Amino acid sequence: MTDTINLNDTLLLQTQPAGTGSEPALTVTLVQDEQRVGFWPQHFGSIPQWITLEPQIFAWMDRFCADYIGGIWNFYRLSNGGAFMTPEACGDDDGKWALFNSMNGNGAEMSAEAAGIAVCLMTYSHHAMRTECDAMAGHYYRLRDYALIHAECNAIMHIID
Repeated sequence: MTDTINLNDTLLLQTQPAGTGSEPALTVTLVQDEQRVGFWPQHFGSIPQWITLEPQIFAWMDRFCADYIGGIWNFYRLSNGGAFMTPEACGDDDGKWALFNSMNGNGAEMSAEAAGIAVCLMTYSHHAMRTECDAMAGHYYRLRDYALIHAECNAIMHIID
């Protein structure tokens, strides 16, 4: 079991699988507005066609979520070298996004952070396959490590399966 986290509550969060104690906690840090311009080149600058990653993430969100109409996204860094982005909370009362993956027939309601993680994982996986870039696969696995200890792990994995 993992601790429940919400990326919108604080700038620095720590999460760790329950009962381990020996593994370092994986931390998540919100990228401040003034640092956003360097986010993609800093984390993905060595990846072929890295400039297409952000629009691909938007496209996956649009493909998976009928209610998605664009908006502001937040950028995050992981202490393991990973990076991802999340949309704002959905305009519904509960702030949840309803995602449906027509490629596997799976759907889930999830927070903005879980939706962002899911669409980033899809993007990173497809980009790694398309470019045959091991560094891009590394980004996928660093984010997956975080997804596996996330409170909404089951929903995320259900969407990307």
